[in-house]
Amino acid sequence: MSQDNIFREVDEELRSERMRTLWRRFGPYVIGAAVAVVLVVAVNEGWSWWRNSTAAQASDEYYAALKLADGGDLAGAQAELTKIEGQGGGYATLAKFKQAALLAKDGKKSEAVAAYDALASGESNVRLRELALVLAGNLLVDTGTLNDVEQRVGSLNTTDSPLRNSAREAIGLAQYKAGDLAGAKATFDAIMTDPIAPRELQNRAELYIAQIVAEGGAAAATVAADTPAPAADAAAAP
Repeated sequence: MSQDNIFREVDEELRSERMRTLWRRFGPYVIGAAVAVVLVVAVNEGWSWWRNSTAAQASDEYYAALKLADGGDLAGAQAELTKIEGQGGGYATLAKFKQAALLAKDGKKSEAVAAYDALASGESNVRLRELALVLAGNLLVDTGTLNDVEQRVGSLNTTDSPLRNSAREAIGLAQYKAGDLAGAKATFDAIMTDPIAPRELQNRAELYIAQIVAEGGAAAATVAADTPAPAADAAAAP
């Protein structure tokens, strides 16, 4: 054996020994890191499977509740929806809205308003809170006062609210019910002139305005607009 071969073998042996030493020193950490990666992937996959499975189950239960409601079994539908609420997630919120709607359908409008009020105060999503307020306001057109309606939807009757026209419809109907024909016509006129108002809603507003005009509301509004405001001292007179 040549001297070069001997030196090469010794060098390879030393390298092998160094590798064994390094592996004995750092091997457990490498293995631990690999196991941790596997565990993270497994947990993530397991969580995704569980979430998808739970969502699918909630979806099936929700549509089963809708089927019961369509069939007239409101009590059974409410029981299914209550079960979904306990599971949390997006379908729980849908279940709460549907429960309130079923209460209204069952003639329990005060309970339905209370359910919508709870959603309006408890939901984290601002648009869902606003939707709950509009739905409560619509119910209160029949069962409440103008003040009740305005308490729910008055804050939505602004130029930057996406639900402003739905709020205006509820307010206008409540004004009409309270006998404020001029105020109701002005509210419905705001719907007619709003470029983002849905055509279907504008059609309803047009019908409301026609009814108000037929009852003399337009004349009342004209008189109110043309009548000068009383002087300060006259207003103070008994």
